[in-house]
Amino acid sequence: MAYTLDKIDVEDRFKHLSIREIMDDGQYHRRIIMCGDDVSGETQTIQRGTDENGDPIMKTVKEITEELWTDEVKANFETFKASQKPPE
Repeated sequence: MAYTLDKIDVEDRFKHLSIREIMDDGQYHRRIIMCGDDVSGETQTIQRGTDENGDPIMKTVKEITEELWTDEVKANFETFKASQKPPE
């Protein structure tokens, strides 16, 4: 079954993506892409604003993560994850 990218929300300080897709039968499918996840296969596009001429700016999920997941954001998320592990 094919999905059409419908909406992307950027969540919290670690810039996780909440993605809503529409299936062929009209039902919604939601998924989360967390900072640092492999997005190499994310080729679907979605409009992310307009340019100075009012034309839509289309971006892939991969391009969006490349903009959002700076080295600082990734490092902060790794620090947060490490702080959540129980002591050995």
